Amino acid sequence: MKTDKLSFRTENKEGLTVIHLSGELDLEVASQMRTAMEPLVELTDRKLVLNMRDLKYIDSTGIGILIGIVKARHSRQAPFAVEDVSDHIRKLFDMTGISRFLASAH
Repeated sequence: MKTDKLSFRTENKEGLTVIHLSGELDLEVASQMRTAMEPLVELTDRKLVLNMRDLKYIDSTGIGILIGIVKARHSRQAPFAVEDVSDHIRKLFDMTGISRFLASAH
């Protein structure tokens, strides 16, 4: 998926799908992100990991998308994690309380 604000590329490894996010995850790109993530969330035989190394910004809508992914993966008993979360985004996750639901990939 690629927009002016957000892009992601998918990397498949043995038993693992890593989605590398780059840019800004906000209201403007939320519907495209949900649509792009839907088939990946369904891959229950693989661990799904969001790599946030190049994610510069996330708003409440983006956090809502993450919560939706967490819930969908949990209901399917499928593993989900995040990795390479920057300090400023981790602080936001801590402030909103979402950190406790986001497993680290390592």
